[in-house]
Amino acid sequence: MTKYPIYAVDAFTDRLFGGNPAAVCPLDKWLPDATMQLLAMENNLSETAFFVKENGHYHIRWFTPEFEIDLCGHATLASAYVIFNELETDLNKIQFTCKSGVLDVARKGSLIELNFPARMPLATGVPDNLLKGLNIHPAHVLKSRDYFLVYESEQDILNIVPDFHYLNQLKDVVGIIVTAKGQSVDFVSRFFVPNSVIGEDPVTGSAHSSLIPYWSSKLDKTVLTAKQLSPRVGDLLCEFKGDRVTMAGNAVLYKKGEFYLR
Repeated sequence: MTKYPIYAVDAFTDRLFGGNPAAVCPLDKWLPDATMQLLAMENNLSETAFFVKENGHYHIRWFTPEFEIDLCGHATLASAYVIFNELETDLNKIQFTCKSGVLDVARKGSLIELNFPARMPLATGVPDNLLKGLNIHPAHVLKSRDYFLVYESEQDILNIVPDFHYLNQLKDVVGIIVTAKGQSVDFVSRFFVPNSVIGEDPVTGSAHSSLIPYWSSKLDKTVLTAKQLSPRVGDLLCEFKGDRVTMAGNAVLYKKGEFYLR
């Protein structure tokens, strides 16, 4: 039997039980893909991050309970928190490599800042099941990796009730972003995940790869504040940098321990 370290971190929050929880599993070498998928299923969180140090940087991968994903913000922030505070406490910058390219992460005081590729949403066709799956119809429907639905008000975002009977029939996206201009912040959002045990993701860094360029254009500003309005709530400080975006947030360690494989 071999033991491995594991951490649980609440990301994009400065309080325990807020933000988005992620499992973080540092590795010396990769486990089989099937094993990592089973571990993610066992952890039953929206994402489990695995990383291996390679030639001075970290190669990172993320698994939902159902499948591997190409980009994940909150589990990257959680992984950086573990590296900065548990593994290499003298570091202030980390370079991750992943399926989506190079991700630079920096410690900025109490915040951890992620540098991600920008994904501007574009006009798209509107599947019937998308509209049937939401009790409030959007003003505009766009698409990047995810469907991107723009609403008139923050209250609309709070009042949306997803019907996964219809949303689970959407097969060509990872998730559904719903967003509106905020009252106390620049913009607010929620993120729904069809065909998943997750349902609603508490705070979604990868969704902000699309949210930041969109709202930067609409509000004519490059530095923005954001809030994801899930029950756990997440807060982000964002900046649009052309083909890149940055998003910064806090993180809190919930637990650390070991898992065992035979």
